[in-house]
Amino acid sequence: MDVTRQIAKVEEEKWARHRYNLTTGIGEGGARVTGSGAHLALSRAIAAEGIVLLKNNGVLPFQKKPTVALFGIGCLDYVKCGGGSGRVFAKHTYNLYEGLLAKPESVSLYEPSVRHYYDFIKPQLATYSSEKLFPEIAVPRELIADAAAHADVAVISIHRFSGEGQDRTNEKGDFLLSEVEEELVRDVTAAFDRSVVVLNVGGIIDMTWIENNPKIDAALLAWQGGTCGALAVADVLCGDVNPSGKLTDTVAKTLGDYPFVDSFHESRDYVCYFEDIFVGYRYFETFPEARDKVVYPFGYGLSYTDFSLTKPVASETDGQIEVCVTVKNVGKEAGKEVVQVYCTAPQGVLGKSRLSLVGFHKTALLAPGEAEDVTVRFSAEDLASYDDLGKLQASSYVLEGGEYAFCVGTSCRDLQTADFRYEVKEAFRVTRALSQKCAPNALEKRLLSDGTFEALPSFPVLDHSDAVPEANTAVAPESEKPLPLRYVASGRLPLDAFLAQMTDEELMGLVGGIPSRGLSNTCGIGGIERLGIPAVMTADGPAGLRISPGSGIETTAWPCATMVACTWNTDLVYRFGRAAALEVKENGFGVWLAPALNIHRNPICGRNFEYFSEDPLLSGKLAAAEVNGIQSVHVAASAKHFACNNKETNRTLCDSRVSERALREIYLRGFEICVRESQPWTVMCSYNILNGRRCCNSYEQLVGILRDEWGFDGMLTTDWGTPCNQEDSVLNQCDLTMPSGKPYRLKAALEAGTLRRAHLEACARRILQMILKLD
Repeated sequence: MDVTRQIAKVEEEKWARHRYNLTTGIGEGGARVTGSGAHLALSRAIAAEGIVLLKNNGVLPFQKKPTVALFGIGCLDYVKCGGGSGRVFAKHTYNLYEGLLAKPESVSLYEPSVRHYYDFIKPQLATYSSEKLFPEIAVPRELIADAAAHADVAVISIHRFSGEGQDRTNEKGDFLLSEVEEELVRDVTAAFDRSVVVLNVGGIIDMTWIENNPKIDAALLAWQGGTCGALAVADVLCGDVNPSGKLTDTVAKTLGDYPFVDSFHESRDYVCYFEDIFVGYRYFETFPEARDKVVYPFGYGLSYTDFSLTKPVASETDGQIEVCVTVKNVGKEAGKEVVQVYCTAPQGVLGKSRLSLVGFHKTALLAPGEAEDVTVRFSAEDLASYDDLGKLQASSYVLEGGEYAFCVGTSCRDLQTADFRYEVKEAFRVTRALSQKCAPNALEKRLLSDGTFEALPSFPVLDHSDAVPEANTAVAPESEKPLPLRYVASGRLPLDAFLAQMTDEELMGLVGGIPSRGLSNTCGIGGIERLGIPAVMTADGPAGLRISPGSGIETTAWPCATMVACTWNTDLVYRFGRAAALEVKENGFGVWLAPALNIHRNPICGRNFEYFSEDPLLSGKLAAAEVNGIQSVHVAASAKHFACNNKETNRTLCDSRVSERALREIYLRGFEICVRESQPWTVMCSYNILNGRRCCNSYEQLVGILRDEWGFDGMLTTDWGTPCNQEDSVLNQCDLTMPSGKPYRLKAALEAGTLRRAHLEACARRILQMILKLD
């Protein structure tokens, strides 16, 4: 085949799935991969690895085929995911009863307790909504007594549901057990010699009752595990999988023990991040009075086996720090362990948290007696703190003088310290000199490492929308008809020359979303037939491909993001991203709106189940792994929500007020890691206002930090329906307004001279560059 015919073939096949709304199978031999057995098996494996064993006195895994009595309506009403963008419609969601019923070689079931719940649920199934839970119901004490007489162990399931657009509460039935649940736990544990609790939740709830009740022998934090989550719970209960999940959040005794939780709902119009950098374990491990308020620390999780870690050995070469340790399985079961590396930095002038996670590694499955040598590497510059007030050098990352120690262990409270110290001999060393961006204009104070507060100045809200991109000087090709975008894809036409063919109206249309086509329900991008720009549809995430019910297509519901994070397994997260993206691609979509990596600042954020962790390094590393998996099959990832979308109440109008230091070290750092290590093809701006500027209109945030400092070269989009002026978004280089634009406003701004064609071309160029990366 000659070169001309090869080019023609490439051009013809380019974007075929988007141009023709194809949903044909892309698996081996044309088989469908969506909802396939292989994907369900992977989803089940991820869920099993994300389960955290909180407590165990030896009752787990089940031995000698016990008879199990199931209690809690959640044994039938399993919650696979949260609501909103994270809601996925699957063919079937297994429950815990089904999971254990499928293991007759390991357990037998006491049926009357299950029948009690089934008789309550069955009459309501016709009007049942998966956006709601069946309420917990009372269990007659005579039924509990009969169960205790005929069963060996009780399993109590507690379930919760939360969703987009609404925050949780510190009320019974939400963060706290309901009165019915309290009575159930009390009566069942009193009657049974052996009791196990399974938490089918999307976020942290009160867990003091688990730790304080000696009659609860074991507890699993089983999260919301998608289609096969309950099967994974059964796998862990029966010992077919050894739990290796680790907490990605600190579990405190009460909601009030988390820093400044009382100010979360102080106003609908703003939220003040007074705790500054002391989020999660950075707070609980720094302040002595907070240490005793922890039930389960960050990084914690038990196993059915035991591991030993040698004393870590650390060294530094050319600014790169290396920490080595050997992990050995000294128990009787095969299992995996997570090696966690933390840094203890000198307090200096700026003040630091006592511990900061700087690296981690998930081991392979180690047989009894088997060992693995683990090496974790990171840059010394990663240890720097941001000086936002000029105490040392303004707007710079600095390493303060003193010794930096490195601790290794299996949680933030189970650590050994290496003998090596990384020493900064000068008073401070600047690692990156930047300029002030996104500084607060209404945050009056912040917490310091000694427990006192520091008053903060009010910085002006700056508007840099007068910056004009470089004009496109390319000349449109001379032809009777415009040359289509596939000519750019095959290398026959420069992109700038293609842009020169576009009318102002076409540019204004391209920077706004278009109506849904095919299976999409979240609208699309492009679709300009005259120029051969395909209509690329978007799909919601991050727990799987979200297609409306009634389409006849059932996708895989994957575990919620927090559960995925509890695996601490970047290789597994990559496989998840790739598999989920294959379903996106197979069904005619080009952009998957995932991953979401906002920080778990507070347990009652209603959308925490969509996010990974309270720690920015862990969030960033896992997000990067997922993005790399997604984009390996030429589907665009969309890292979201940029940034500080940590509250759902009045989310489109609420101002997140945070110091520039906390912003950079906590709330932006995960995004920075994700961008630097995976270059997502798109980033989605958050709904909220950040320090007085709407995120999708903030030049300092989008250009100053994201593009100029981090080198992001992808497309930026608003979140769907953000209340903003599109001309302001374009001026500040937010490329795409979704789900639709306002061309009439852009035209008026163009005619008034406040917007130039160069602004539109800059945004259009990045949109087209993203489309060109798709198959």
